[in-house]
Amino acid sequence: MERLPNKALMVGAVAYDPKVIPIWDIIRDYYQQNDFPIDYVLFSNYEAQVEALLNGFIDIAWNTNVAYVRIQERLGGKAKVLAMRDTDIGFTSKIIARADKGIESLADLKGKRFALGSADSGQAAILPYHFVKMNGVDPEKDLTLIRFNLDVGKHGDTGTSELEVLRALKQGEADAGAIGESTWIRLLELGQVNTDEIRAVWTSPGYSHCNFTVLPDFDDALGNRFRDLLFRMDPAVPEIRKMMEMEGLNEWVGGEGAGLAGYEVLFEAMRDQGLL
Repeated sequence: MERLPNKALMVGAVAYDPKVIPIWDIIRDYYQQNDFPIDYVLFSNYEAQVEALLNGFIDIAWNTNVAYVRIQERLGGKAKVLAMRDTDIGFTSKIIARADKGIESLADLKGKRFALGSADSGQAAILPYHFVKMNGVDPEKDLTLIRFNLDVGKHGDTGTSELEVLRALKQGEADAGAIGESTWIRLLELGQVNTDEIRAVWTSPGYSHCNFTVLPDFDDALGNRFRDLLFRMDPAVPEIRKMMEMEGLNEWVGGEGAGLAGYEVLFEAMRDQGLL
C-alpha cells in the first residue's frame, strides 16, 4: 500500500463513549507533532468499521477482538496486527453469582438463571457462553439464559449490558451472570457491589481484546513507524497520561506471541456459535 509522505493515514475507531473524541484528538496531535500525519474517523458500530477497512476507506482499524476475528475470517487469517494495549493481553471474564444461590463452581450453574451481556460482547457473552459449555454445562439445556442485548454493534465497549447483568443479580432476576473482569474491578472500586450478596465465583482463562488491525498489503515501513511512535508515547507527558488513563492502558505493546495466541479461543467460540 503506497502512501504519499504528506498524506495522512486514516485510522478508524468506534464512538462508544464521549471520551473517544479527546482520546483520538490527543493521539492524532501526537503523531502530527512527530511528522507522521494521521487523522481519524469515528463509526457508530464495528460492523461498519470492518467494512471500511476491507474497502480501503480507512488504513488502520482500532478493533475489538470480535471485529478482528471477523476481519481475519474474511481475509483467510492474513490481516496484520500492529499493536495492542498491555491490558489487551490476558483479559478475563468473571462469572458472578448471588451468594444465596449456593453457586461455588461452574457445575453449580445447572438449573440456574444465567445473565449474559450483549450478544456481540466477547467478554460478557460470547466467551462466557463458550467457557461454560467447554466445562460441561450446556447453556441451552442446563441454564435459563437471560440476555441483555444493549448497544449491539459496539461489541460490549459501552459496558451497559454488563451493568444490566449486575442489576439483574441485585434485583433477584438472575442467579448468576457474566461480566468482564475490568468492569468487575471498576465496580468494586466504586463501591457498587456488596460482596456479601454478590461475589465472583469463577475467572476465565486469559484471552486477547483490542488491537490495531491493517490489511495484508499495508506497507511494512509505515507500520513500523506507526508502531515505533506508539511505543514511544511517554506517560510522563500530561496529555499522553490523560489519554492512556481514558483508554485504559499503561503502555502499548506488539501483537506478537501471546497477544495473537489470545484470539484463538474467540475464533473457536464464534465458529461454534455461528457468529462468523
